[in-house]
Amino acid sequence: MIDFEEEIQRFKPSLDVEEIEDAIVKTDLTDMNDIMTRLIEEASKRDIDGR
Repeated sequence: MIDFEEEIQRFKPSLDVEEIEDAIVKTDLTDMNDIMTRLIEEASKRDIDGR
């Protein structure tokens, strides 16, 4: 059987929403859309420059 008093004593709260937002914003999250956009822009510049 679960001892709820013991579980409550061992409980550690998760990060607050603000702390999670800060952690996410500080992380560089390059997704596939960003990569594809960058590749297309570089290819377009090469076509314009004639390289």
